[in-house]
Amino acid sequence: MKRILIVLLLPAVLLMVSFSGAQTPDAIQEQKLLALIKEVQTQQAQLAQNQAKIEEKINELEETIHDARIYSKRSK
Repeated sequence: MKRILIVLLLPAVLLMVSFSGAQTPDAIQEQKLLALIKEVQTQQAQLAQNQAKIEEKINELEETIHDARIYSKRSK
């Protein structure tokens, strides 16, 4: 059991050590990352607005269908 644990932990520790020695991103990469984050946030806001518009149109359509059903029952 201890051997299996050592066999599993050793590669994980080595992997963590290799990542800790990696270089930090420079300022240009950070600026690009921030620009991408802002773009994604803008897209998410647009998606939320579009979803609200879709829900509003669906509600209007449901109301129209409901009214049409009432009027069609009255004409029969």
